[in-house]
Amino acid sequence: MTNWTNDELDRIAAADELEMAPRRDDGTLRRPVPVWVVRDGDDLYVRSFRGTDGGWWRTARAVHEGHIRSGGVDKDVTFVQVADSEVDDRVDTAYRTKYGRFGDAYVAPLVAARSTTLRLVPR
Repeated sequence: MTNWTNDELDRIAAADELEMAPRRDDGTLRRPVPVWVVRDGDDLYVRSFRGTDGGWWRTARAVHEGHIRSGGVDKDVTFVQVADSEVDDRVDTAYRTKYGRFGDAYVAPLVAARSTTLRLVPR
């Protein structure tokens, strides 16, 4: 398994948005959509603002592969579903810390969407 470099982690974590393009069943990429990304240690996480109704999230969860672009980093990734309440607690805190300036109307749906937490693993 490939790991993120410190430079990649820093650049992606510093960016406000990440362009997410999950791979479809037929191998093509969906059109990129902007999502908020947070860092926890040496890992990067995303959640669906629309919860399990998010189209990009449903595709990412089904196929587990895609492409991201953020902070000058352009990478193919694997999406790993997170089912760990301790990780989710840290991701909640990371969303509140990084994006709190946008207000609760934006942050609260992401904190509530814990079931959509995906870890981004570079390929």
